[in-house]
Amino acid sequence: MERFKRYLLSKPESFECYPFGEDACVFKIKDKMFAIYVVKDSGDIHVNLKCDPNEALALRDVFEDVLPGYHMNKKHWNTVIIRGTIPEGEVERMIDRSYGLVVKGLKKVTRDTLILKYGEDEIFR
Repeated sequence: MERFKRYLLSKPESFECYPFGEDACVFKIKDKMFAIYVVKDSGDIHVNLKCDPNEALALRDVFEDVLPGYHMNKKHWNTVIIRGTIPEGEVERMIDRSYGLVVKGLKKVTRDTLILKYGEDEIFR
């Protein structure tokens, strides 16, 4: 499942850090978190992703392995358990949405610079 970690790092200017300890890998864009990646003892991967509040509820209804964000604002964050029950393309779409929502919340000059450098399609997949 390192594939999803690589996908998180493939987002323009994303980087990983460990502000909560070595067990929780945090992915950021311009010092704003868009994902937290944790490998549990069971081998399951839990990824906290930012989400539109209405979409967050819908995803929880559709997928058993999408839960309210653990230790996060449950209105805006979901925890996605990756253990093969959610199609990989759907997990990537959730990552894209999380990244895009965080970029939308950046200062206008920062956001515009990212869009100019990488293109709107790459930033807001």
